[in-house]
Amino acid sequence: MDILTVILFFAGLVLLVIGAEALVRGASSIATAAGISPLVVGLTVVAFGTSAPEMAVSVSSAIGGNPNVAIGNVVGSNILNVLFILGLSAAIVPLAVSRQLIRLDVPLMIGVSVLLIVLGLDGSIGRLDGAILFTGILAYTGWTIISSRRASKAMAEAIEGEFAPRASSSLAIFKHVALVLGGLGLLVLGSEWFVDGATEFAEALGVSDLVIGLTLVAAGTSMPELATSVVASIRGARDIAVGNVVGSNIFNILAVLGLTGLVADGGVAVADSALRVDMPIMLIVAVICLPSFFTGRMITRREGLAFIALYVAYVFYLFINATRPDALSGQADMLLGATFVAGALAWGALALRERFGAQTPLTTG
Repeated sequence: MDILTVILFFAGLVLLVIGAEALVRGASSIATAAGISPLVVGLTVVAFGTSAPEMAVSVSSAIGGNPNVAIGNVVGSNILNVLFILGLSAAIVPLAVSRQLIRLDVPLMIGVSVLLIVLGLDGSIGRLDGAILFTGILAYTGWTIISSRRASKAMAEAIEGEFAPRASSSLAIFKHVALVLGGLGLLVLGSEWFVDGATEFAEALGVSDLVIGLTLVAAGTSMPELATSVVASIRGARDIAVGNVVGSNIFNILAVLGLTGLVADGGVAVADSALRVDMPIMLIVAVICLPSFFTGRMITRREGLAFIALYVAYVFYLFINATRPDALSGQADMLLGATFVAGALAWGALALRERFGAQTPLTTG
């Protein structure tokens, strides 16, 4: 691995972030100029725009013959979004959780995680699978637009303050279109550089493309979600901080893998290790959200720190399994799974105890 690979990797990441920002700004400005509600723009264009890097990287990886990077990018991003990004945001400021997230969006995130595992059981996400997933994101987007009138007042004010309609001349519209086209161009170019650099990293480190996708690529493409959620939590727009992550996870599975399955020749191969370990972990992480969100409809600092600790444990497992696969005598997968299941059960018991005011201290055996 030479210095050019490192430069390529980080230059690609920079282009992805800049491209996503340009795309969101341009599309939002065009939409508001066209008279579309800023709230609808915020709930669709902005939320989905933060997942544009995942889309660009996964499609580019699948077309370029790196399906493990495509799968690892989505699964790794979803795990990182909940455990690290929500965890870090909650560690900074405890996060409020809206009733809609508890009743619909989080159960939907769990449901699409189960659907992805079921569709991947045959070893690939084919065109039919991709069509099923992509139809799901169209339905979800339509429902989001229809139900946007019932969004919380805080979310509405925060989004409308950011994307309020502005008077637009022909020159301004031209600039907005240029932003969209320029953003798309940067996303395409950045994804190619980023994937090429990530593949070189995998070869140099002697680890699989899947591990690189689950870690470096997932972390890189999740930078917009990290920035959005952390800044929103600091500014007090805590509905957006949580909703951004949940919406992004739903979009990653339905839209990113849906489109990737549709355009990839022969579908996207799903590695056995991803089916056996990483996808179930993604599902457990989604399930963990429910009891945590039920705890007074808040994600507390303690819960945020626990999320971060679980993510560190997961990355440690990936590192050990990639560099010393025999270190745990072949029981690494079972140990990791048991850790996350035990964490989910303990979290559920804690949430119920706090919600219903039980006085018996929580113990683990």
